[in-house]
Amino acid sequence: MTVQNQIAPTSPHRFLQPVGWVQAKGYANGMLAEGRTVFTGGLIGWNALQQFEHDDLVGQFEQTLRNIVAVLETAGARPEHLVRLTWYITDKAEYLSNLKQIGAAYRRVIGRHFPAMAVVQVAGLMEDAAKVEIEATAVIPHG
Repeated sequence: MTVQNQIAPTSPHRFLQPVGWVQAKGYANGMLAEGRTVFTGGLIGWNALQQFEHDDLVGQFEQTLRNIVAVLETAGARPEHLVRLTWYITDKAEYLSNLKQIGAAYRRVIGRHFPAMAVVQVAGLMEDAAKVEIEATAVIPHG
């Protein structure tokens, strides 16, 4: 199978789209990147003092993304360097009923950069009040 490489205008990495596949919406099927790799732990939607300011999924989701960006910045990385996000959510129904708000929050924090992603529903997270946890991988290009 031939692979069509696409470069998004805001990313230094290649988005991998197999020829003949329907374009993924809101994520990439794969990413090709070279450089220094940044891995985050599973980050959740509390603030720097480990306090939740939001009880709802959307509020926690946006804070989680802000936390990811803060960790990336300590390595000199930016949101467009993200190559993979793995989301763990506790309530699929709440997620699906808030897709527009989640998408808007994503674009506010990350922009229009959609790396490879997976969303998984889990029975619970280590912090009982947490509704979402996200692991991120970014690659800072050489140069």
